[in-house]
Amino acid sequence: MSEPDRLPAIILASGLSRRMGRDKTQMLLGGKPLIAHILDRLRTQADPVWTNAPSDYPLDLGIPNYPDLLPDRPGPLAGVLAGLMALERHDAQGSHILTVPGDTPFLPHDLVERLCAAATTGSIILAASGGRTHPVIGLWPKNLASDLEAWLDDPDHRRVFDFIDRHPRVIVDFPMIDTDLGPLDPFFNINTPEDLAQAEALLQKGIK
Repeated sequence: MSEPDRLPAIILASGLSRRMGRDKTQMLLGGKPLIAHILDRLRTQADPVWTNAPSDYPLDLGIPNYPDLLPDRPGPLAGVLAGLMALERHDAQGSHILTVPGDTPFLPHDLVERLCAAATTGSIILAASGGRTHPVIGLWPKNLASDLEAWLDDPDHRRVFDFIDRHPRVIVDFPMIDTDLGPLDPFFNINTPEDLAQAEALLQKGIK
């Protein structure tokens, strides 16, 4: 699969942020909400970009929001499904949608390019770094929508890897980023106040 002219992306922002104690996607990093940093990273790589946030999400990012179709914020697979359903409604030609979490402010600038270069028909394409696969950073084929919807009908089906294991997948490894503060995982995610402080320090060092 070559990089398409229009690859839709959706930022998954329906998590409960239990370790942070409040919605981390709205917390300020470098003077603007964390989710805005992710949107900035995606705008140059994907089009359109959507959010998957609760219907009462207070931030106006100027892009469409597609909340979970299932109640009680059951986890990231519900956000993946919301993105796939939105793709079906809005882009009959698109074959995949990119998903990223709402807490990863340093996404690679070549994320879409490298994932698309590795894509094969019908496979889930996942990013990896530092020996770890990131289950909600990747490309999801549109034709998985009905299977995922049926899978989520069972309340015991919430683990992302359990669903992924039922389908072909390709893993794309991304290198660490050299910074003045040492190697940085490009998919570094913010879960705690300490993580947020580390991200602030990285921004002050001028990470690009």
